[in-house]
Parts: sequence; structure tokens; C-alpha cells
Amino acid sequence: MRLVLASASPARLAVLRAAGIEPVIEVSGVDEDAVAAALTDPSHADLVAALATAKAEAVLSAIAQDCPDAVVIGCDSMLSMTGPDGPEIVGKPHTEAVARQRWASMAGASAELLTGHAIIRLVDGTPDRRVAGVQATTVRFGTPSEAELTAYLATGEPLLVAGGFTLDGLGGWFVEGVDGDPSSVVGISLPLTRRLLAEVGVSVVDLWTRQPG
Repeated sequence: MRLVLASASPARLAVLRAAGIEPVIEVSGVDEDAVAAALTDPSHADLVAALATAKAEAVLSAIAQDCPDAVVIGCDSMLSMTGPDGPEIVGKPHTEAVARQRWASMAGASAELLTGHAIIRLVDGTPDRRVAGVQATTVRFGTPSEAELTAYLATGEPLLVAGGFTLDGLGGWFVEGVDGDPSSVVGISLPLTRRLLAEVGVSVVDLWTRQPG
């Protein structure tokens, strides 16, 4: 049995590899805005779970023949924070202007990173069981100087990651601490993934492609 990761994220791939799993990569290409628009007043947790589910579902036809016995995992992360107009949930900033605006709200404050995972188990190429869950982790941000923030934004790193920061990259310099699961902040929660795998009848140790360590 193989684990199929429906994501192009190098951070998620690195977490899984460090934890003993070499996944099959199949990028979903889901239109996240369209999925979100189809939901009716979802909670923040419901939104990230729906996005993760859509990504897992999207790759099934592409991998069913080559990986007929597999578990497919879709992931999505968003930051629940207090913005200039009140509570909001945000994904990738995409532009320096948006990232700078978000950092103005995040600096010296805390926000909740929500990571949604959806797992679909395939048996003989057919979806057998589905399960989804959300991990919430509090991130405590430092206050970068204007020069530090300008330099960070210029790298382009924060533009393409949820919330406009990383824990495992350059953004780690500006994170004071994490209350909860650090792997979920990187993009894939190992504890949540293990629990969801168990719900579809798979032990994580059976997916190890090498012995960790």
C-alpha cells in the first residue's frame, strides 16, 4: 500500500520523508476559490476540511490504476486571525502588498493555523472509506523590523504559503512559538494523519518506506 499526497508542497513532502514515508505525488489542481464559493457560510474548520477533501477527490481517477491499493491524502491550511475589519481566515497572500498588510496584523500577536486533512482509502482502485479532520495550532508571532519585513517579503517565500509565513524556512525567524502541533504549521499534521489513517484501517507503520532514524 502506498500513500498518495495530493499536493505540490515541498514542505509537506519533506515532513513525510523525515517521518519515514516516500509518498506518490499527484497534484490536484483544484480551484480553491470555486470550492469555497460553493459552500454556504462555512465555519473556518469546515472550509479547510472541504478544500482538503476536494483535493483528495480530484486525484482519484489519475492514480487508481497505478496505485489501486492506496491511501490518498488531501491537505489545506489557512490562518484564522484578526484583520483590520475583524476576524477572518486567509490563505496565500500572493502579493507583497497583501502579505505586508497581514503582517501588520500578525506582528506581536497570535493566530490560529487550521490544517485540514482528508483521507480516502482505495481498495482495488475503488474508494472504500473516506474521513476528514482539522488540526488547530496557535502560532505566536514576533515583530520584525521594517527592514526585516521588507527583506523577507522580497524573498517571495511568504507570498505562496498560508498566512504569509513559514515555520521551517525564513519565516521561522519571526515566529516566537507554537502552541500545539508544529508539523501542522509546516503543512501536514503527523498526529492528525496517524489518527485518520487508523480510522480507515491503516497503521502508519505499514506505510513506512524506511525505518526512521
